[in-house]
Amino acid sequence: MLDTVLAERSVVRAARRLHVTPSAVSNGLARLRAALEDPLLIRSGRGVVPTPRAAALAPALARALRDMEQAVHGEGFDPATTDRQLTLAIADAGQVVKLPAIVAALRAKMPRARLRVLSIDTLFATGGLAGTEIDVAIGAGEKGPGVHAQPLFEERIVLVARAGHATIRGRVSKAQLAALQHIEVQVAPGRGSRPLAMSYAALGVAREIAVVVPTFAAAAAVVAGTELVASLPDSLLTMLAPRLALRRVTTPLAPIGTTINLLWHERTHQDPALRAFRELIAQAAGSPRASVPRR
Repeated sequence: MLDTVLAERSVVRAARRLHVTPSAVSNGLARLRAALEDPLLIRSGRGVVPTPRAAALAPALARALRDMEQAVHGEGFDPATTDRQLTLAIADAGQVVKLPAIVAALRAKMPRARLRVLSIDTLFATGGLAGTEIDVAIGAGEKGPGVHAQPLFEERIVLVARAGHATIRGRVSKAQLAALQHIEVQVAPGRGSRPLAMSYAALGVAREIAVVVPTFAAAAAVVAGTELVASLPDSLLTMLAPRLALRRVTTPLAPIGTTINLLWHERTHQDPALRAFRELIAQAAGSPRASVPRR
């Protein structure tokens, strides 16, 4: 109210602009005078003039109201200038295979934005996407209440052994598969791959789990130096096989595939910066078929 009266230099014009009565403005100013212990405005002709105290308040008051206006209505999102911190949760396989392209796209389109990458297991420890810790996730997680899921790509899970494995030469039989010792990846305690477990169950093979690790990269490193085997995303194996001397193992298992989704919560659905971030991820990390945003 004071800001408007200072701009209009008239109680009547200020009341008209604020859509209230002149008496409402006068009563508000009376309360301000009592609170600030200053007359603030002095009648002059048909208008008012500010006291030195009101004149000193005017610039700070205008800035504060402008900041409040921007906070409530938004300043308008500009990808070229935003310095927003964006938080992405993604499994370690995605960090190796997909993250470089995401970062390159982010640097090109939102060069001043800051990216914070968390392990996908953070979803289980922070209240998931409904909390304020994570903006977007990439994973095979199921769609929960209020969560949007956009398919990014299909991932194939393959059995992996070291190239010089002592007993694996070509395709392994059901009996040979049952005799192998496995490394299981659990991104959170007790959370192995459900499609993988279902595939082994359908074949009637019980895996002997010798080691449990939290990341696919750790599993690949252990496989490279032992006679253990592990089931890894094929895209990760493609990158690591030449460096670690790993090989795909052909098995009697039915093909194991999983859909990797872009996941976000309804609370961030309309945020312009996060909408742009999601579209950027879909273009950088998704397959051409799956990268069209689903509303």
